[in-house]
Amino acid sequence: MGAMIRLKNEKQIEGIRRSCKMLSAMYRELVPLVKPGVATIDLDHWARQWIGRAGGKPAFLGYGPRSNPFPGALCVSINEEVIHGIPSKRKIAPGDLVSIDCGIDLGGFISDQAVTVEAGPVSPAAHRLNVTTRECLVSGIGAVKAGDRLLQISRAVEACAKGAGYGIVTRYCGHGVGLEVHEDPQVPNVPKGPNPRLSNGMVIAVEPMINLGTGDVDLLDDGWTVVSADSSLAAHWEHTLAISGNTLEVLSDDSGVLALCGVLA
Repeated sequence: MGAMIRLKNEKQIEGIRRSCKMLSAMYRELVPLVKPGVATIDLDHWARQWIGRAGGKPAFLGYGPRSNPFPGALCVSINEEVIHGIPSKRKIAPGDLVSIDCGIDLGGFISDQAVTVEAGPVSPAAHRLNVTTRECLVSGIGAVKAGDRLLQISRAVEACAKGAGYGIVTRYCGHGVGLEVHEDPQVPNVPKGPNPRLSNGMVIAVEPMINLGTGDVDLLDDGWTVVSADSSLAAHWEHTLAISGNTLEVLSDDSGVLALCGVLA
């Protein structure tokens, strides 16, 4: 399985569960605010205040190297931006695809969840990409079986994305989570790399990052923002999952925001 994977006990999973429930509750209030004319920095300020009032801390704020820590509570990535977009004075435009990724540190327990919001009516191609990317997430979650192997998650995500003709981002991937923002094991969106057994006590984030064009990406000069290399649209969905008692539990919840994100439209 690999000595670096940190298995969580029931008390720790309960702490991570509480953090995930808090994060999902935040999204239910945040997603309605994602609309044309809104500056992404204003969404970030709102999230910081909400998380603080709820008793948590933004897990992403200050994360990363000391020389270039991430400056926001939210990653807000628009259109060709795949992940790790830095909140700014940029205003959301009609038809934008807006991916938001956030984590909460609640008493040392970390949650992680991402959604992609359609800001007003979007193109049919953008809508289909968004719907399919969430379907990739659902397919990946459906492949999680205690006692089986991790890369079956990757095969499920890959099959869903390739079946729709999309590019799969492979330079970045899902990961273990719960006591740190990023832990082992890596959870790739294509079947490559270590293939540990899915064991009780594992907490992982599954997060398909899917592009309308190729899966190739570039890192911008800010050291954070990842964009599609061909400038094609990108979408990103993520949930935190736990395996306990040989049973899968999806700790985060997007059911209250799906229509607002556009994937049920």
